[in-house]
Amino acid sequence: MTMMLSGAAVAQTEAPKTTDAPAAEPVAVIVTGQRAALQSAQKIKQNSDEIVDSIVAEDMGKLPDRSVTEVLQRVVGVTIDRTMSKGDPEHFSVEGSGVSIRGLSYVRSELNGRDSFSANGGRSLNFEDVPPELVAGVDIYKNPSAEQVEGAVGGLVNLRTAMPFDYKGFKASVSADRTWSELKRGKTSPSASGLVSNRWKTDAGEFGALLDLAYSESGTRTDAFQVEPYYPLKDANGNKVFVPKGAQWRTLEFNRKREGAYGALQWKKDEWASSLTYFKSKYQMQWDEQAIFAQSSPYNIRVSPDATFGSNGQLLTGTLTDSTGAGINFGDDTRTSNRKSDTTDVSWNLRWRRNSWTVSTDLQYIKAKTNNLDSTVATGIQMPKEKLDLTGNVPRIIFDDADRAYLANPNNYYWAFTQEHLDRSKADEKAWKTDVKYDFDNPVLRDVRFGVRLTDREAVTTNSNPSYHWAAITQPWQGEISGLAYLGDPRFAGNVNLHTFDNFFNGGVSVPSVVFPNVSLAQGFPGTYTELHKYYEILCKEKGTSNCAAWTPATFGTDPAGTNRQKEKTKALYGQLRFGWDNLKYPVDGNVGLRYVKTDSTAFGYTVFNSTAPTGTLTGVPIPSIAPFSKSQDYDNSYHNVLPSLNLRLKASDTLQFRFAAASALSRPDFSQLQAYTTLSQSADTTTINGVTTVNSVSHTGSGDGNPMLRPTTSKQVDLTMEWYFAPTGSFTAAIFNKRLKDVVVKQVYNYQLPDTTGRMQDFTVTGPINGARGHARGIELAYQQYFDQLPGAWSGLGLQANFTFVDSERKLYNSVYSKYCTGGNNAANLNLNLNGCDTDGTTFGNLPLEGLSRQSANVALLYDKGPISARLAYNWRSKSLQAVNVNGTNGSDGTDTNPASPTYGQTNVAWALPTWSDAYGQLDAAFFYKFSDKIQLGLEAQNLTDATYKQLMQQNIGMMGRAWFKTGRRVVAKLSYDF
Repeated sequence: MTMMLSGAAVAQTEAPKTTDAPAAEPVAVIVTGQRAALQSAQKIKQNSDEIVDSIVAEDMGKLPDRSVTEVLQRVVGVTIDRTMSKGDPEHFSVEGSGVSIRGLSYVRSELNGRDSFSANGGRSLNFEDVPPELVAGVDIYKNPSAEQVEGAVGGLVNLRTAMPFDYKGFKASVSADRTWSELKRGKTSPSASGLVSNRWKTDAGEFGALLDLAYSESGTRTDAFQVEPYYPLKDANGNKVFVPKGAQWRTLEFNRKREGAYGALQWKKDEWASSLTYFKSKYQMQWDEQAIFAQSSPYNIRVSPDATFGSNGQLLTGTLTDSTGAGINFGDDTRTSNRKSDTTDVSWNLRWRRNSWTVSTDLQYIKAKTNNLDSTVATGIQMPKEKLDLTGNVPRIIFDDADRAYLANPNNYYWAFTQEHLDRSKADEKAWKTDVKYDFDNPVLRDVRFGVRLTDREAVTTNSNPSYHWAAITQPWQGEISGLAYLGDPRFAGNVNLHTFDNFFNGGVSVPSVVFPNVSLAQGFPGTYTELHKYYEILCKEKGTSNCAAWTPATFGTDPAGTNRQKEKTKALYGQLRFGWDNLKYPVDGNVGLRYVKTDSTAFGYTVFNSTAPTGTLTGVPIPSIAPFSKSQDYDNSYHNVLPSLNLRLKASDTLQFRFAAASALSRPDFSQLQAYTTLSQSADTTTINGVTTVNSVSHTGSGDGNPMLRPTTSKQVDLTMEWYFAPTGSFTAAIFNKRLKDVVVKQVYNYQLPDTTGRMQDFTVTGPINGARGHARGIELAYQQYFDQLPGAWSGLGLQANFTFVDSERKLYNSVYSKYCTGGNNAANLNLNLNGCDTDGTTFGNLPLEGLSRQSANVALLYDKGPISARLAYNWRSKSLQAVNVNGTNGSDGTDTNPASPTYGQTNVAWALPTWSDAYGQLDAAFFYKFSDKIQLGLEAQNLTDATYKQLMQQNIGMMGRAWFKTGRRVVAKLSYDF
């Protein structure tokens, strides 16, 4: 199958016979380009032992999309996320980010059948980091066999690179392209790649060598509108209505650079063959954002008497003001984030074949690292009013001349806050495996395979602590300062610029210019932060406050709370039998196997205990005596899993076949979920009467940043498929699947024991990740592709490719935490808030699906291949999906307590967190290539042809309300390639 990746597929056809002429000789029709790639991918799917979907590059450096992530979204059952981070969905990812298969994010990644990962606290690759120019093909396995490495409940993504022996001899090619971004006013970004490969026959055997290099830049821009969550307020007539505290806009400039280097050596002689590969992927990105956002108290907001409202009381149109008369308080920040990461893979394979035996041994070393700085500097402004119209597809924020002049005047701004985040990760793995195959000379038994695999992996992630360290410079609520640090004061002036938001929303909307801090202030952390926070000290001392504390940065690399170090070793054994009954009316073949894997892990961590319980002479409930401590503490965890699998195929004809697959699978917890930093606390409820203190109750609680004793999430899964291959590049396939999940990781509570001074163990209720839920993902997949060769003339080059996926999911907690009313603060212990979500009116949502899962997704592509022309018009769509609960921008601590039994009924003191959803989204892309000769080809590619707007939703009791609208504009790529 690998040999099909590099060259053209050859199809044999016969010329029609006539009565007055001899039969024509068979004519070889050379199929090239896009059609050849689809034909090769179809053959892989048809002949595979497992259920697999493939994408094959037309030639090296020519996958059908601009990133591996975008390539994957074309496959039936696969969807991608469009935000940079699940915990911060306010930032759009133009090339896509996380990958889900059949609605599940438990995805393993491989490079040429070996482990591959990024150093990000997870277990898989950031696929957007990998240069697609180095990839010859992508295989997506939906149901495993015993010989495949464990760890993929959702699915396995294997990236394949070319090898020297894939080519008959010398092969060389170069390509270069230029990408134009519409929102960036025509600014372009370059990319280039080149490959050279050859093979030689010598007395010492045949040798091959291949070198592939890739370099790519991308510059994009994203503009966005946002509406704040809706709060229960009163209109001008005293009626209950729901009103956001404001609406806002932002723009983000994103620049990334990808570099890749891949080399391969091959040798074979007689019974021996060997290969050595080196793969290096480097990724660097930088984005700078200017954003303005409402930060007033929502309960100070007033709506104008002419405001209009929807059927559920939600604001449609109206003007907002602040009841205090100070204006609606907005923050406007400049934020910069940069990340550098690279992954290096060195692998060696040796294979021996004699008679019926094949023995292969494989060594791999993989090393990954990444580091990031995310820095924000903000000013603030108190706007006199904000007029909104929320009735259209995109919110309208209406400004008069006075509004625009006010926003453009630097004297109306004050220095507001800073926020920094730093992280650094590194991970490495050494892996060894040996596989043995024995081929039977038997009408039923094909071969038996067995093998062993050992891995040793270590990962260290360091985060700043607090992870995102927000610190006020001057804020209206700070009573210890004499005033705000306004830019109109010469002591605090300068270091700002007027951002004009040119071509905002692709020229479709006009928004006012805003004064923002210079980017250099955000990039200058920590020195610039120190200078800015001196403004607070000046105003604090000016008022005569005695305690004017200086700013201190978040700790980084020195605090155990910010360090997560993990070691993991695995041992795996498998056996697999392949069989087949070819003489049956309907031949059946397949494989059955068993994989056993043992996992031993160590989490190097820290435990902190403190007590606020009183001491001395006490009565009532005794307080266990535990001395406060802070110490390093390591945790060993060990578990084993037995994973059976069965894959069957029935051939109803040469073109129609059916498959049945059943297997057990596992997905280990991410290393970020295994962090061993635990804080334990002891407190007591007491009553003191006449100097006598009585202890009513003692509480032992705690919080875990992770849980080093987590087990893997497991799945029992079944697939049934029908596959009809009616032409070399024509097929219709259908699949029904059911994955039953067990031990899904959720944040809940678990028991932790600590000895008191007498040696008696005391139970602590710790909030953290546990294996606390079960669930399922079940559905159908339909896929069709065909070229219409029967059409006349040039029309015979037309083709169509389409697929559709439906997934139904459920997550059910082992121990329900649902509560009708919301209580408590926004912390890890508030399980109802974090798992079910709470509205601003103090009521709970619940009944939420699995995160990241769209019930429906689809692809439709119109293809054309004829002569020198190859073209594609492709549309990708997915229905709405839950992104997360309790994420930045849609949470807070000022929800209304609506519980009639609560002592604080009616107060605005409970935490709230809205479920944030991605709305249904579709994007149209296109490509056109023209071959001037066998050697030179020119192409144009276009992304987001219809200039689609990506919309986010926030779930509230008044409905699915619009949260954010992102516009990225069109991108066009001109590409020239040459084959030597």
